[in-house]
Amino acid sequence: MAAILVGGPATATAQDCPDVEVVFARGTDEAAGLGRVGNAFVESLRGRVGDRSVGAYAVNYPASYDFLAAAAGANDASGHIQYMVANCPNTRLVLGGYSEGAAVIDVIAAVPVPAIGFNSPLPANVPDHVAAVAVFGNPTAKLGLPLTRSPVYGARAIDLCNPGDPVCTDGESVAAHRDYAGAAADQAARFAAGLL
Repeated sequence: MAAILVGGPATATAQDCPDVEVVFARGTDEAAGLGRVGNAFVESLRGRVGDRSVGAYAVNYPASYDFLAAAAGANDASGHIQYMVANCPNTRLVLGGYSEGAAVIDVIAAVPVPAIGFNSPLPANVPDHVAAVAVFGNPTAKLGLPLTRSPVYGARAIDLCNPGDPVCTDGESVAAHRDYAGAAADQAARFAAGLL
């Protein structure tokens, strides 16, 4: 005879909670998952934190050319962050995103109020759990609003923009925008590891 369990979402136990959790939003048109830059960043970070465990959460959103989809990503990221804070309070969070994914992180970190379809602002206690924020090819940097200027996250943020990247500068080099999975990912991982 089979047993059926009925209930709400499972609650994490201490053994289910990593020491560090990276919440990363991939760039436009990348397949579901962390994306090239996210994978490179997470792997580099894992190599820099000794025996601490590093989990990775790929923000679930369309990552399409409809940049209003960033709100869907922000809602998903916010939900996961809030879950981690409630269920894994000792886990240090690292937020990250590339291109449109950086805009997702901007929505929850730099504009933490309901807007453009974003309806899940982070509670006031969340910043205490966020060790670092790392974004790459961030569209708001082009507007003069990099995350490093955030009054809440600025000191623990790294906002990388390659020279000539048309998404975060007035440049015209698409190759520059696609070149964050190497040295830039390592630079951001070094920065984040130093804050953990």
